[in-house]
Amino acid sequence: MTRRTEVFEIEGVAPIILRFGDIARQADGAVWIQQGGTIVICTACASAQEIEADFTPLTVDYRENFASSGRIPGGFFKRDGRPNEAEILVSRLIDRSLRPFFPKGWRRETQLIAILESYDPDYPPDVLAALGLSVALALSSIPTEQVVATARVIQRAGAFQLNPPTSLIEGAEMNLVVSGTQDSIVMVEGEMQEVSETKLVEALQHAHTYIQRLIAFIEKIRESYGKPKLVIQPPAEFPEVRAFLEAFLLERFRQIQWEGLSKLERRTLFDTLLQEVSEALVQSNPDWAAPEVQKFAAACFAELKKHFIRTAILEQGIRLDGRRPTDIRPISCEVGLLPRTHGSALFTRGETQALATVTLGTKEDEQIIDYATQQGTKKFLLQYNFPPFSTGEVKPLRAPSRREVGHSHLAERALRQVVPQVGDFADYTIRIVSDILESNGSSSMATVCAGCLALMDAGVPIRAPVAGIAMGLIWKSPEKYAVLTDILGDEDALGDMDFKVAGTANGLTACQMDIKIQHLPYEVLEKALLQAREARLYILEKMLEVLPAPRAELSPYAPRIHRIPIPHELIGAVIGTGGKVIQEIQRTTGTTITIEQGDQGGLAVIYAQNKAALEKAAQIIREIISEPEVGQVYPARVKLLKETGAIVEFMRGKEGFLHISEIAHYRIQRIQDVLKVGQELLVKYLGIDSRTGKYRVSHKAAINGDSQGKAFSRRTLSSRRRR
Repeated sequence: MTRRTEVFEIEGVAPIILRFGDIARQADGAVWIQQGGTIVICTACASAQEIEADFTPLTVDYRENFASSGRIPGGFFKRDGRPNEAEILVSRLIDRSLRPFFPKGWRRETQLIAILESYDPDYPPDVLAALGLSVALALSSIPTEQVVATARVIQRAGAFQLNPPTSLIEGAEMNLVVSGTQDSIVMVEGEMQEVSETKLVEALQHAHTYIQRLIAFIEKIRESYGKPKLVIQPPAEFPEVRAFLEAFLLERFRQIQWEGLSKLERRTLFDTLLQEVSEALVQSNPDWAAPEVQKFAAACFAELKKHFIRTAILEQGIRLDGRRPTDIRPISCEVGLLPRTHGSALFTRGETQALATVTLGTKEDEQIIDYATQQGTKKFLLQYNFPPFSTGEVKPLRAPSRREVGHSHLAERALRQVVPQVGDFADYTIRIVSDILESNGSSSMATVCAGCLALMDAGVPIRAPVAGIAMGLIWKSPEKYAVLTDILGDEDALGDMDFKVAGTANGLTACQMDIKIQHLPYEVLEKALLQAREARLYILEKMLEVLPAPRAELSPYAPRIHRIPIPHELIGAVIGTGGKVIQEIQRTTGTTITIEQGDQGGLAVIYAQNKAALEKAAQIIREIISEPEVGQVYPARVKLLKETGAIVEFMRGKEGFLHISEIAHYRIQRIQDVLKVGQELLVKYLGIDSRTGKYRVSHKAAINGDSQGKAFSRRTLSSRRRR
């Protein structure tokens, strides 16, 4: 095939280069996408046969080769292994952007793969991978209803920037990844430093203008080089069956709607109702027992249920559990309920419940990041667990799912903005674990609330409390729609938007949005954000009623931290040869000590389980780095005897020379007659010897009027008489 190259110019940064036609030629669609030195190969493939499924059988996999950054994987096998969290997050981001645009009835297993082959730190690969897979789909025969493009928008110093280099992303006031079609935003994910709802909408509008240019570029490529799209055969229709179901179900749906049942009760009633309607169909017409009719009836049942629930919300303002659109389910909070953890909280909102714990660790507990595109350590961790009992199900416990990884990341982003970055708490490794005990919508936002309370219970001085809420949308037209606050799981499935927002009373810290419809006005989006703000402030009030501020004291089981600056020239003295000194301090005090070096000097960070141990270790380090004062008397210990005197250690780590003439007021013939190694005595510091640069000390100057000095003299005289 002929090699094709297309270039998309971007002001201020390297252009995006697409190469296709000679890359991965057996894939249905494939493209090499490049910006700067970052290159991602993106492919799209679909199976030849359809499968039985009531969902779109799509898999998105993003992988980063270590070779892309000139590195060899660690571990025994030296092989790129299972996907890490960063790869899973990018895979989810792309999946959420593209999945809604596969046509209804598409039942061929479809796999989208993006592989990072070359990595330039100036150009992040995540947005390139998403864009490349959109192009691969456009070139393939796989049908999609819309072309989707993805972009990153940041706000820095108050100004928006599109697809910036990596160096500008760090420290940005807002960092969003946005996907959209020619008509509408469809996916948003990002974090921000307490920005306003209006500023978020401005950022989305800014990104969408750029996305529209990208889509025009992709559509031009599709028209020129894309394959003919496969045609989907519509499923068989049975109008009489549909009419029967509509008549049979209307009143029964209404009864369920008005009873305000729990999730499990509704599920049981709907399952029972589906069984009843299936049996009624067969009784009405034995031919309707055919599998294809029963399959159509089940799909029609789900469709009618969705339509009825949506209509009740739009026409009557009544939701599935009896609430009004802006109502929030009952909220309860508890803190400190787990006595041995460093911090704990239980947050319950309706039938969604999260139990969060906080553990404070030392620098040695930091997570080591060793990915192809990221290296370093991570000091703030949030891990979300979704056990099967939370939904009353029986499933095997496996490694964290993609969903759990994604929810962990969202909640972590929301809380990371308020965790202290300076002072003693900046030295802690903080781990939050959220166990979802019960789930019926927005467990990730319950995790944000529970995690915030657990941080406060642990005494972490967060900048401001954070709460989260999930918003939904039922859309019919610009004149007829309903924005739903605190959505249920069912409302997420039947609604047109799932919008999770978290923030403080001052502004947003994280958001995640999935929109399933086109032509959504920005005014509606802004209304949803403002409605979410009201809900967030209400939830914050409920949280602060239980714990108004972070606790003043840490848990007795949490480590204490103290920092001591160390001059450059004394770092070696604190560490000692082969780490001997610092290891001895840790062993004798039961503390953990790390040494950090910077341009301005060193820093000893002491971690201790109690105040006494911390103060003991701090005192030892201060003695090592302190300079003696001329004329001061210090206890000392003899370390080495020489012919002309003795080497003594005074303070800690300070060695001075005690000349034989400075031991006593009388003449001493042999130093071994009066001193021995290990002997303790007092010495006065005389200053630094100008010739040798060593500390000079005197014992005889220290014993005037001192009982220890007199005792020393008596022992010396006794030994002389014996001789």
